[in-house]
Amino acid sequence: MNFPLYIAKRYIFSSSKNNAINIINRIASMGIIVGTMALFVVLSVFSGLKVFSLSFTNEIDPDLKLTSTYGKSFSFTPDQENQIKKINDVASYTKIIEERVLFLFKDKQQVTYLKGVDSLYPVVNDIKKKLFNGQWLKPDSYQVVIGYGLAQNFSMGILDFENPLQVFAPKPGKGGIENPEEAFNKTDVLPVGIYSISEDLDSKYVFADLGLVQELLMYKHNQISGLEFKLKENADEGAIKAQLNSIFKNKITLKNRAQLNESLYKMLNTENIAVYLIFTLVIIVALFNLIGALIMMILEKKGNLKTLFNLGSDIGDLRKIFLLQGTLLSVFGGLIGLALGIILVILQQKFELIMITPTLAYPVVFTVENVLVVMATIISLGFVASLIASSRVSKKLLD
Repeated sequence: MNFPLYIAKRYIFSSSKNNAINIINRIASMGIIVGTMALFVVLSVFSGLKVFSLSFTNEIDPDLKLTSTYGKSFSFTPDQENQIKKINDVASYTKIIEERVLFLFKDKQQVTYLKGVDSLYPVVNDIKKKLFNGQWLKPDSYQVVIGYGLAQNFSMGILDFENPLQVFAPKPGKGGIENPEEAFNKTDVLPVGIYSISEDLDSKYVFADLGLVQELLMYKHNQISGLEFKLKENADEGAIKAQLNSIFKNKITLKNRAQLNESLYKMLNTENIAVYLIFTLVIIVALFNLIGALIMMILEKKGNLKTLFNLGSDIGDLRKIFLLQGTLLSVFGGLIGLALGIILVILQQKFELIMITPTLAYPVVFTVENVLVVMATIISLGFVASLIASSRVSKKLLD
């Protein structure tokens, strides 16, 4: 029999004759339980905040975006289009043109992106769900859909036939400009819808028909600035990228949703790591109680340890008793704290106990990854704390 494990379990489940040691043990156990529960709940909250923050960009960003590596635009040939249609894991794709232009409405002006889209854009990006007012633009028309932020800046509504929105795009070419009025292509468009996603995105894009933008920018009928893809579920992104690079002869840049929002992902991940480290520090402080409890137990059981030593047990086995005792306490405390944390997270998901606003519950997400991170943290730190405490067992102490 593994007698260190046997004795360690006896020490865990039996009460000490010294009431002070029992109190210290309970405090140490409660510290582990509460620390584990707090760490799991906080990680679940930040997972929820991450999903909540990314949900805004997910409404307007595709699964995969293709742009030219060597310029603003490129020619999209029928042969390339036919080859893309043969890629199995691509559910749908849409042609786009993006260009910064000047918008004028009455006496106000703003520079932002004009995004030309074809009829398949609402299939690839579910933008229609984010329409705050009005409807989506019709193909081959002079209709546009603007963001709520731009509408506020211009004090603009929809279907204002008397006051059209004016668009000014710089003409392509070289050399100096003699007449400023001839340096821009101009057209009038009619806002028919307003979308609302987030404060940043609501002023970023004005959506228009692809043909209209090609005409405004003096592009050819097959000249575009990018393709956006919607992939099938469980699609092999790496294989799709390889096929697209082969079709376009490695002259393109491909970015998935995370790469399109690289700074946002970095910020959210950094915040998550920072919070994890802060709460890990709290757990480390709580585990000082475990070290104290084990040292008190060592001193109380000094006589028993001396007996075991005289019967032939070596110092390593005696240290192993308290190493196992502290590690098991960490495991049991971690499991109890984790169970309580999971219950709290599920209750928040089901019943929305804590609200940010009267209509928005605090977002939490239960993930297996958080469970594994919390248990690995508790067990590893508990093991280190137990190792420190068990090192107090020495031949000098027994003598």
